[in-house]
Amino acid sequence: MGSPKINEIIKPSSTRELEAGSFEGIESTLRPMPTNDPEDPLNWPRWKKYVTLAHVSAFYFLFTFLTTVTVPTFPALQEIFNATYAEINYTVAVPALSLALSPLMWSPLADRYGRRIIMIIGCLIAFISTIGSAVAKSYSGYMAARFFQGWGVGPASSVGLQIILDMFFEHDRGQKTGYWTLAIDLGLLFGPLIGGFAALVSTEFVAWLTAILFGTLLISMILFLPETAYPRQKSDGDENSSGDDASNIEASRPPRPKLPFLNFRTIPGIKAPQPWDTTVRFFRMFAYPNVAISIMFYCWSWYWFILCVITMIPAAYPTYTAQVQGLLFLGLILGTVVGEAFFSGTLSDRIVAFISRTRKQPRTPEMRLWLFWPASILSSVGLVIFGLSIHYGWHWIVGQVGMAAFALGIQVGNTIATTYAIDCHPEHVMDVVVFYSFHLNLSAFASPFWIVPLVDMSGWAWAFSSQAIIIAGCTILCVGFLQLYGERLRNWKGPISWSSAL
Repeated sequence: MGSPKINEIIKPSSTRELEAGSFEGIESTLRPMPTNDPEDPLNWPRWKKYVTLAHVSAFYFLFTFLTTVTVPTFPALQEIFNATYAEINYTVAVPALSLALSPLMWSPLADRYGRRIIMIIGCLIAFISTIGSAVAKSYSGYMAARFFQGWGVGPASSVGLQIILDMFFEHDRGQKTGYWTLAIDLGLLFGPLIGGFAALVSTEFVAWLTAILFGTLLISMILFLPETAYPRQKSDGDENSSGDDASNIEASRPPRPKLPFLNFRTIPGIKAPQPWDTTVRFFRMFAYPNVAISIMFYCWSWYWFILCVITMIPAAYPTYTAQVQGLLFLGLILGTVVGEAFFSGTLSDRIVAFISRTRKQPRTPEMRLWLFWPASILSSVGLVIFGLSIHYGWHWIVGQVGMAAFALGIQVGNTIATTYAIDCHPEHVMDVVVFYSFHLNLSAFASPFWIVPLVDMSGWAWAFSSQAIIIAGCTILCVGFLQLYGERLRNWKGPISWSSAL
């Protein structure tokens, strides 16, 4: 595609002009290049972009909220279903499995029929399945409902991030991706906090409350979520175009036809993928080392430990009520919010701008990787503190400090991993995000199966200290390798060989 590259730093004073669609006098060119069509999501007014971002983030919040909101009710669920603690722990793993698999189905449908209708259908499935979990009378029925909950909320990941990138320019990517990852992490942590107080009504009310949230979001999506899929691929193949040529190509493009309120037809002007394309591309993505290494490193040596902490809090503090156990998630919430507010997306963008300016070089994805180092140290130290505090029976505030440090590192790492992978292949966002979502959620599916036996066998201190060692060791190997050889790997492998649907 002949879209221009950002070779200079966009001045902060120009950000409002850029988002408003006024580019006159700006020294840097934009990527992607907007058209003159007011229906082009890149040209939308700021309020419309942020309303859409709010819907995407809310859906992504519920993406993980539904998996952990039941954690404070584990003892009650054990009694209701006559199950062991390990078996109830699996009820968190099962929706994570469907969260991993469902984007392989949802993503090609979103490329064909648009983002809006897929988000609405997914939310409807999640709403109905959540009601099913509230009325389930058997363990197997409850597990089935939990699986379809995850399947319905699946579009929040791959389709949700594509919506964000449909609307915002590349220079805003770190910040907006940070908001998106903040939503998933806060959902994961606010779930137990809210679930603990919802359990005051009844164990079943936890599920009914989740259904109310899905129902409210569903109505709001139907009324206010716009379609962001927009045909841009017509200028693909003009690799030798100058920035002015690319601008003229985009500006001269005819406007997108008006779509029905609920669209069930292929989006005009967009190449519709085959249903199996996303699955094929997922497996082919393993051949692109920058994406494969960064995402698999983060998911399988770092992120999956978050559910080890979350699902073991009821076992770590067994004498506390469900409400107090919910409050014990405040340390994780505080670390996540501080991590995003001060040390994540916006800071990442500023670091890239600083390095590019001081080195007088174009921006490269590897410039984002520096934040991995402090994030890894914080998560490792936090896990050690948490494990030792439970093992030796220290005051609960010590465990809160450990959880806050761990969560801060998790949030920063999540933002950097996703942004780096997308920066390496920005023209294939959907494929990169499907790859990311699969590994993120499959790792979350796996961890509840082994954390209980590991703690029983090794004790709290060693179980969580070993996780810290894994994070630190893999950071040295993987991040160090990408910083040294990442750019050469991208040049050696070249661009992704298949064409993008959008």
